Amino acid sequence: ILATMVLGQEITVTDKFGGMSPILLPMVICGLGILFSIIGTWFVTIKDEKSNVQNALNLGNWSSIVITAIASFFIVKWMLPETLSLRGYAFSSINVFYAIIVGLVVGTIMSIVTEYFTAMGKGPVNSIIQQSSTGHATNIIAGLSVGMKSTVIPILVLAGGIMASYHFAGLYGVAIAAAGMMATTAMQLAIDAFGPIADNAGGIAEMSQLPPEVRERTDNLDAVGNTTAATGKGFAIASAALTSLALFAAFVGIAGITAIDIYKAPVLAGLFVGGMIPFIFSALCIQAVGKAAMDMVQEVRRQFREIPGIMEYKAKPEYEKCVAISTKASIREMMMPGAIALITPIIIGFTFGPEVLGGLLAGVTVTGVLMGIFQSNAGGAWDNAKKSFEQGVMINGEMFYKKSEPHKASVTGDTVGDPFKDTSGPSMNILIKLMSIVSLVIAPYIAVKAVTNEHKQEIRKEIRIQQKTDGSGNTIIDTLTNTTDTLTH
Repeated sequence: ILATMVLGQEITVTDKFGGMSPILLPMVICGLGILFSIIGTWFVTIKDEKSNVQNALNLGNWSSIVITAIASFFIVKWMLPETLSLRGYAFSSINVFYAIIVGLVVGTIMSIVTEYFTAMGKGPVNSIIQQSSTGHATNIIAGLSVGMKSTVIPILVLAGGIMASYHFAGLYGVAIAAAGMMATTAMQLAIDAFGPIADNAGGIAEMSQLPPEVRERTDNLDAVGNTTAATGKGFAIASAALTSLALFAAFVGIAGITAIDIYKAPVLAGLFVGGMIPFIFSALCIQAVGKAAMDMVQEVRRQFREIPGIMEYKAKPEYEKCVAISTKASIREMMMPGAIALITPIIIGFTFGPEVLGGLLAGVTVTGVLMGIFQSNAGGAWDNAKKSFEQGVMINGEMFYKKSEPHKASVTGDTVGDPFKDTSGPSMNILIKLMSIVSLVIAPYIAVKAVTNEHKQEIRKEIRIQQKTDGSGNTIIDTLTNTTDTLTH
């Protein structure tokens, strides 16, 4: 929304909103999208226990998308004038509507692709299950390959969406496509939250020693929840890619640079540094999970050692200490990744200028999107591969269930996948947007700095030319004095 508003203020139009319609449009669409998401929840219904939960959630999601698409046509026609222009690119109001449709279509395809790569019963998850029969290492290898393959179609869809939305309405089209995609955010958040709620319900059912059929139902919901969580994360990462491009365009305009030349060595260096940042950011996030887990394990072992009767349900464990460890560690360990995201654009921008900072943002966006999709989908696939064993799976003509050797291998994969899908994967979305917004905020200041340095350089060149062309000593002194006066005034 912010990126679209920044670009919208560059469009001069005559309308019924005092020339503000390009700025107001994304807010109106997203505001109505909240209402349409609520309407979409009415379509999420289950008739009996055998009904497909995933299909019910998909129906609600698609309903909200279709309603948003229909309403967007009338909103665009009502708010925008017939023709608009941004940075020399002219387009019509109907083309803005087409760009919104592109955003909604990209989001829908991303959801479908993510569901395929992470859902139980699908080919990718089944391939991990089959590889689990030969041990822990092959399970990890299969999960990594599934995650990497899952980036291909989303990236092609994103690339097509960027080109199509730009074709329809230029940079404003790319920005409004991202806003259109995010219009159904309320529905996406509800679907994303479904997974953790179902997971916690299953944990409570098990700790409360409820009947097995209760746990069976919660496991079914939790398996769907893993897919919906991955779908929500994929949707968020896709929107981050489109949004970052819109913020990138706004940054270029405010910073006063016409192009970012990758042929220049400093810009290429910035591109490589930007490509590295998502890796170190992910490494720190995963490392934080490992440290917190180790502290938690030590505390649990201490309680088993010092509080007799826990395993026999005769003594109550000190739950609050475990909760305190996780909450404190989560805040403490995120300080360094947060500082990297905030400080890096400032240092690069003020030290090397806006063009190098643009190269940095390009590197962060490309690598961050790929890393985010890869980690979220790999983690979701590992998790559902493990869950499949609870219902029983057939490997090479033999049935395997919980506590079998292939199941133990799948548990290892799920343990690796949890920080992927719950920590470092989703954080890529935040990293991309945060660095883009910080760069946009400092753009006016580094733009002024760039112009000032360029002006001083031209004056120095003028002094050197005058020193060479004048042969008399007295004249050189007069010229230097006059030039100095010009410089100081």
